[in-house]
Amino acid sequence: MDTSLETLLDRVQERGGFAAVPEAARAVRGVLEVLGAHLVGADRSDLARLLPEQCAPLLTEAQAASEPLTPGGFVAAVAERSGDEMAEARRAVTAVLGTVAERSDDALLRRVLTQLPPGHAGLFGCTEPT
Repeated sequence: MDTSLETLLDRVQERGGFAAVPEAARAVRGVLEVLGAHLVGADRSDLARLLPEQCAPLLTEAQAASEPLTPGGFVAAVAERSGDEMAEARRAVTAVLGTVAERSDDALLRRVLTQLPPGHAGLFGCTEPT
């Protein structure tokens, strides 16, 4: 698997229908910062290892959130961070998390999803773990 930043941004741009790479980069930053704040331990660092080295700190250095977010709350947190409307933030979330899911194996993705409240699987483009 190609773990270059260029490949990641191209895939996010394609999935999200972003007009330019800088839009995809902004989406990656905002979504990974919010995701990193809601993950802990080895799952967060294992996920970070699947991403380009420039993206890993967005997950691993995020300050821990004080409370879990619903899927809608997750999108709202990205919108607040980026200044985007909710529809734009949702597009960013699904593009980035869908790309992260493609890079992850099923076991890691299941572990990540169990750290998040029910309903987040759809943001990753998959079904809830059982």
